Amino acid sequence: MDVNVSQERTSSAVRSLYDRLEDRCLMRDQKGASDVYYELVRANRPLNEIVAEGVRIHAPYTHVPYHERMDDGYPNFVNNDHCLLSARATINLNRMLPAHLSMLPMAQTIWYIPTGLDIWNQKINKAPGHYTRHRGDSSSVEVPPAPVVYWPDQEPLAQTGPLNERLNNWMTQVHRGNVIYAYRLFLGLMQNPAERQDVLAEMCFAGLIDVQDGMLHNRSYTTWHKAYRARSTVELGNALGWDNAHNVIYAGALDVAVGPRWYSTYEVACNYIKMIIEDEALHDVPYSGVSEAELAMLRNKEPVNQQEAAELTTAILRQGEIETLEVLTRLLKSGKDPRRILDVIQLAVAQMILETRDSTAFNMPHHCYEYQNTLAWFYDTFNHPRRLRLLYVAAMFANRTAYHQQGLGEVHSAPTQIPPGTGSLSAAQLLDRVDAAVCALNGDEAVGWTQAYCDNVSDRAPLVQRIALAACKLGNDPHNQEIAQCMLMDFGTNRQPDRDRLLLAASYHTAMHRKYGDPLEPARRFGHAMGLSELH
Repeated sequence: MDVNVSQERTSSAVRSLYDRLEDRCLMRDQKGASDVYYELVRANRPLNEIVAEGVRIHAPYTHVPYHERMDDGYPNFVNNDHCLLSARATINLNRMLPAHLSMLPMAQTIWYIPTGLDIWNQKINKAPGHYTRHRGDSSSVEVPPAPVVYWPDQEPLAQTGPLNERLNNWMTQVHRGNVIYAYRLFLGLMQNPAERQDVLAEMCFAGLIDVQDGMLHNRSYTTWHKAYRARSTVELGNALGWDNAHNVIYAGALDVAVGPRWYSTYEVACNYIKMIIEDEALHDVPYSGVSEAELAMLRNKEPVNQQEAAELTTAILRQGEIETLEVLTRLLKSGKDPRRILDVIQLAVAQMILETRDSTAFNMPHHCYEYQNTLAWFYDTFNHPRRLRLLYVAAMFANRTAYHQQGLGEVHSAPTQIPPGTGSLSAAQLLDRVDAAVCALNGDEAVGWTQAYCDNVSDRAPLVQRIALAACKLGNDPHNQEIAQCMLMDFGTNRQPDRDRLLLAASYHTAMHRKYGDPLEPARRFGHAMGLSELH
């Protein structure tokens, strides 16, 4: 951070603004916190500084003692932190929007933070916020109970020995659920900048292997947020600079060891590769390490053609886990690039989203999509030796999500309805109609106008920007920003010829998934405060 900016940040006037922001967040006052944010924007405070202060404020209060409760014999899921995830989406969406609207994504993050604290007590109706809004008007609580710090921050604990041994020790503590000890070890591991990339890769890996087996009619699940939280830690730490990122680490890294932890799907991937790729019979002995046969598959460079993509997509969407594993393995054995196989899986999950109609039924497919995006980012960011196994995890996860949607009756495949006369409209007119349909929460029209743009205009950049803007207009749930940002990001990296499906899915999901309250309220308030008439 610039020295002058850092000095200004500690000035009494600026410090007073951040103190007021903290007070309003802890009082669960969305409007009050937003009003302070508008003052910070008018004062030209840099985005990274505001992000850092936002994370500092919420970091102690967005952990839970466990991500599951047992309430009088009934297991109940306790949600993960979306404050950190929304901030990660913010720093990416900021670059996608027109300059004069670039602070809108953070306005949505600030709007959410007061409602995202103390999720454990929200779940049992002892605190106001996002997860109790269906039980009544939480704004009626004039002086809410103070949010609880379940896991206090810690000091680093140094280890000796080779890095691989120290990482294995940390992973063992994560696996055993020794939250504080694991967190202290991680802080110690992060102290050496030369080792930091490998340490961050292992943290993300620990999140990505945490994928449960069952999904259908299961309301207690991981939703795979540990991977997204770890990834947010890396992206925000890189954006803020690691010397300024302790609160980010506290918000993201500690949670990896919080229970429950599900590693059985990852074990399937390990054993399947051992049997089918390495051609070795399994025995009741401990295995470890990565074989040359597994590493060789990571060096595959062949693209996936359309026929192969169709075969894998059919297996994931319409067949079972055995068929999915077999098709994936045939592709790898024929030299197909694992990263390009992941492109195909992304499009398959996007298709699941396009086939969903009930606004309450997007939870599994949109979290599954975020996992595919996070894994692609992991492939593109780290050279982790065990990432081939995660491709198998991703494919099994996608197949189980498809089965889940089938079980709910949420497989509605229908041709896109393109409005008549689209060929006579300009690119700007088509974009306006995409925006209007998304903000009107009309998924079918959003897809139709998005397809019409793709059919008539070759430049996709304005469409990406407009879908990003529409997603940033919709608030009260960070999924509006997160999922759209993931799909738009993947559109830029996916190499399949039909990757326009990601744009269709981004506009459709943003319009269709369940909304809370008035989703346009925070954008309107930001527009009025900043004099931005297009947001009124």
